[in-house]
Amino acid sequence: MSRFTVAELRERVDRIFYFDVSSGRSYESLIDALALLPRAKQDFALHWAAVAAQTHLEIGYLVILQAAEALRRMAPAAAEGWVISALDAYDASGIRAAVARLRDIDGFLAASGEPGSRLSLAAVEGRLARFLQGLSGRPLRVAAGEVPWTDTETVFVPSGIDAGSPEASLAAYKAIVGLLWGQTRFGTFNADLEAAFTQAAGEPSGERHDRARNWFPALEALRLTACVARQLPGLGRDMAVLTADLPTDLPGVREDLARPEATVAASLDWLSRLLDRAPPPGGLRGEVRPVAAGRVRSERIGRDTEILRKAIAGLMAALGRQGAGDDTMDIALETGSLEVELSVDGQVVSLPPEGRAAAESLVQDLGLIPPECMTPAGPGEWKPTDRQDPGPTATMETHADALYDEWDARRGAYRRQWCHLYLHRVAPGDPAFVVDVRQRHQPLIRQLRRRFEALRGEDRILRRQPDGDDLDLDALVAAIGDRRGGAEPGERLFLRRSRTERSLAAAFLVDMSGSTKGWVNEAEREALVMLCEALEMLDDRYGIWGFSGWTRTRCDLYSIKDFDEAYDDRVRGRIAAMEARDYTRMGPPIRHLTRLLARQPARHRLLVNLSDGRPDDFGDEYRGHYGVEDTRQALLEARQAGVRAYCVTIDRHGADYLKRMYGPAAYTVLDDVRKLPLKVADIYRKLTS
Repeated sequence: MSRFTVAELRERVDRIFYFDVSSGRSYESLIDALALLPRAKQDFALHWAAVAAQTHLEIGYLVILQAAEALRRMAPAAAEGWVISALDAYDASGIRAAVARLRDIDGFLAASGEPGSRLSLAAVEGRLARFLQGLSGRPLRVAAGEVPWTDTETVFVPSGIDAGSPEASLAAYKAIVGLLWGQTRFGTFNADLEAAFTQAAGEPSGERHDRARNWFPALEALRLTACVARQLPGLGRDMAVLTADLPTDLPGVREDLARPEATVAASLDWLSRLLDRAPPPGGLRGEVRPVAAGRVRSERIGRDTEILRKAIAGLMAALGRQGAGDDTMDIALETGSLEVELSVDGQVVSLPPEGRAAAESLVQDLGLIPPECMTPAGPGEWKPTDRQDPGPTATMETHADALYDEWDARRGAYRRQWCHLYLHRVAPGDPAFVVDVRQRHQPLIRQLRRRFEALRGEDRILRRQPDGDDLDLDALVAAIGDRRGGAEPGERLFLRRSRTERSLAAAFLVDMSGSTKGWVNEAEREALVMLCEALEMLDDRYGIWGFSGWTRTRCDLYSIKDFDEAYDDRVRGRIAAMEARDYTRMGPPIRHLTRLLARQPARHRLLVNLSDGRPDDFGDEYRGHYGVEDTRQALLEARQAGVRAYCVTIDRHGADYLKRMYGPAAYTVLDDVRKLPLKVADIYRKLTS
């Protein structure tokens, strides 16, 4: 393909910078820089200049000027990262930082390594998070850090790894997160590490104390690699790379720490014997920070203990027991598993999902369920404390409750911590609204309740069981016939009733933008009242949030009903108080609810969005393609986290963009807002049955 002519280049450059009419700058230098490049490099420079110019004209200008040098020294894929890093610098610190980043090609190359061999955390962050979720059964955040370490709720890993190839770099990332997960799973923090370092060194600080701190991660890496390899051989092989550099002349260390019964005490026991030797460099093994990990771990154990005790209290109340008394409550752990089985007087009972998740979390942290966790708390039903109402409405001058990345499809990359999300609790409104909706729609509410009641499930009769509630007459007759015929009768002579347990958490995200003012807002509120009245027939965990906002610096999420709240007068009052507010920036609330749903102890997670139109915000940037692509990316992140998303809209033109955002089978366009209550309930029923 032939290169562009000077006239063609001038036309394309003018198209990129046509709105820069007041600067008086000449773009002939850009034409000169582009004219001598091959066509592929011309295309690269023009494309990324157009992308960058939408953020700031000066960045686009410099992209063209520097493109020839950048492409001479790196592959196109790496050069894309060079431009994106400049745009990230602009987002974080302004135009001066972006210009400095573009001009410092040497610095970029030094930080990024050879093209094609360095793997960035941004490229695998979601994959690593899902990998950790599968390992631990509970969410673990992945974040960039100067060295690898964990506080037991977040694993900090390098922002990039160059192991010679993308495959080797990914394996190194998996090895690091496997090691950091193993520190929580296999008891690294079950000892007072700071005291142990002091005892081994014989001093609270100094060179020997530092050696103890540096030797410990290496010793634990040997032990944890062996622990992981026994359960997950593939991951164990990857983790072996982390200990390959350790000295081979350590008699007995590797063998001792590889024993199945070796605990963190074994690693600490070796510290005093090795302090005369210089510790190996930490490298990808990172370091251990006992104080930070201890604080986070202690808070989680306290929280899980309280949840488990309240769950047991609820079970005791359901069984007609007033307290522990003389009941025998044994926790049995299946070998090689975190699953928990609770028995009361030898009768196996099922913990509710919240209690089971808390028990499994305690097993991960402590290796067992402490006896004090088995004491029922409170008089009965498990009712978590309601979250306290926040103070006055947040403004742009206050600190955001959360910062979220935003997908820029033009860059093909995230704008890091770009959106400021503020969490609010809606003040209760007129209680007469809910009473009026109940009265006017009583027949429809009864119809919805009948539909949802069918989802509760009925007892299934399991025949030919070795034990059960009643005799299986068919099996008994067959056994008598076998016996009279001289054959050995079967032993499975009982019936047992089994109820399929629903395990689902649903979040309803309601559009509270200014365009819903009037009859749309009225219909949304009525639909929520009727939906809640029907959902109370089930035991599903569900919550309701409204969203609005004004630019990326003020994205508002309004809590109507949290997952752990009962549908009571307070919630009804908040539904009545929902009102139209500002704009429709969908990405941040979707990402926040995805995070909340991921924490719910349920097998299935559902996000339903009620909206009257496409993503929109003040100004021109978020409208159109940019907002649709960011929302689509947020929904893809939700899917990767195991959350199913569905949209119900009254925008008759919604098919133009909803198919792109949700997929062809995950949205419904209503032609009549009066159908909203029944349609929402029908969709929920289909998605959860």
